[in-house]
Amino acid sequence: MSQPVQRAAMRSFIQKYINKETMKYVFTTHFWGPVSNFGIPIAAIYDLKKDPTLISGPMTFALIAYSGVFMRYALAVSPKNYLLFGCHLTNEIAQMGQGYRYLNYTYFTSDEEKAKIASKYEQQP
Repeated sequence: MSQPVQRAAMRSFIQKYINKETMKYVFTTHFWGPVSNFGIPIAAIYDLKKDPTLISGPMTFALIAYSGVFMRYALAVSPKNYLLFGCHLTNEIAQMGQGYRYLNYTYFTSDEEKAKIASKYEQQP
């Protein structure tokens, strides 16, 4: 791309995405609340690889309910907060994965399989 074309493309990008309204949105709780909340689903996704004996069933199911409530809230407020909705949708899916792992390990895994799983995770540093 030539320099004038690059400049025009950059100017168009800046005018479209880095404008007064966008900056106004970035400095609100409508933006920073969900951004800071993304730590929960990121941790849940990271924990999908960890030992299933460490999963807290009550906490997992509480987080499933919490995310369900806040997904509804994100669409009930005005203006709709799609970033908050996406955060809680991601958390809902990750927590359901954790809930499945918890139920599977606690209620549907035999003692021999539990011993294998325990030995597998004991060997990791």
